[in-house]
Parts: sequence; structure tokens; C-alpha cells
Amino acid sequence: MKSIFSTVVRRWQQLCVLSLSALQQPVVINRTRLNRGQAIGASVQKIWKSHSLPISTKIQLMKVPVWPVAMYGCESWTPRKNEETYFDASEMKGLRKILWVSWRAKKTNEWVLNKAGVKRELLDTIKARKLSYYGHTMRKQGSYLKKDIMQGKCQMCAGEEDQACTAWMDTSRRGQDSPSIRMTEDREKWRKYIHGVANPRIQDG
Repeated sequence: MKSIFSTVVRRWQQLCVLSLSALQQPVVINRTRLNRGQAIGASVQKIWKSHSLPISTKIQLMKVPVWPVAMYGCESWTPRKNEETYFDASEMKGLRKILWVSWRAKKTNEWVLNKAGVKRELLDTIKARKLSYYGHTMRKQGSYLKKDIMQGKCQMCAGEEDQACTAWMDTSRRGQDSPSIRMTEDREKWRKYIHGVANPRIQDG
């Protein structure tokens, strides 16, 4: 039991949400969510096999039932740089199932992307959702526990927990200029910033 801003907070040994334990390492949670998303994709194999639907429609359908399950709770994820390959691999696996391209066909990921006429989007979408949630939280007025936790200023953030808070912010803006808290106050400017994070590969050509 700890007191934060005169509010008593109970620390639980274990908290399970949707069969995911809070004690699990982030990489384990990420893989679990991705696996569940792939399971949803496997349950609609008849749609992927259909010859009456164009590839573009199938890809849009993949983003409706599969991606939301895979990205559930992604606002709190802190994946390391080497762990981000799991998201790209999961996205490519879904595209290969839609195109019916076996790994044994020895087709590169670039060939699959060109065939589908798309670019990698899953990882950029996750980063955009994290930044969107960050901006929503930073715009809260007054003393706010979530805001302090995100900035690593919470009294409970010490040692490894403090590193986790810092990692959340680092992974949210990796590869981008560090955004200021003041920037989040302007919704339009913040939306443009998020759009740049979500579409860097499109902007790069």
C-alpha cells in the first residue's frame, strides 16, 4: 500500500486482463497479442481463399478484425528496437496468407509488398496510437497520475520502474524529433505530427 497525492494505492501481486498477466514481460504480451490476431486471421481463411474479392478488399478486411485484436493495449507497450521485427513479421505473414504465397516460394517481403500494392503499416500505426494517447493524457489539466507516470515523475517510478517509464516515451517517438509537451496543446499541430510518425515511409517515397 502506498499513498500518492493523498490517495491510497494498492499494489497487486498479479493482475490479469483478458487472460494476460501484468507480471508478463512486455515482449511476451506483445507476442501473445500478435498470436491472437493471427488466430483471428486463420478463422477467416474462406475470405482469403475467395476469388470474388480483390486483394485490396481483403487487406482492408485484415485491418478490421485482425489488427484491432493484435494491437489491443498497444498504447502501453514498450518494445525494444529488436522486438519491433515481430510486428513486421506478423504483418508480412498476414499478407502472405492473403496472397497465398508460401514461405517455400522464396519470395522476398519486398516482392509481397509490391504484389499487394501496400507498404508496412502495422508498426507505424502502433506508434501513432501511442502518441495519440500521449497527447490526450498531456492535455489533461492539473495534477494527473497518468501524466506523471508517462513522464517518469511518479513517486512509484524508481529504479526499474523509472526505466520503464523512460522506455515508453523513447519507443513512442523512436526515429522522430522529441515532441514537447506544449506541442500537444495544439490539437491540429499534434495531429500533423502523429500523421508524420504514422506515414514516414510514404513521405520518404
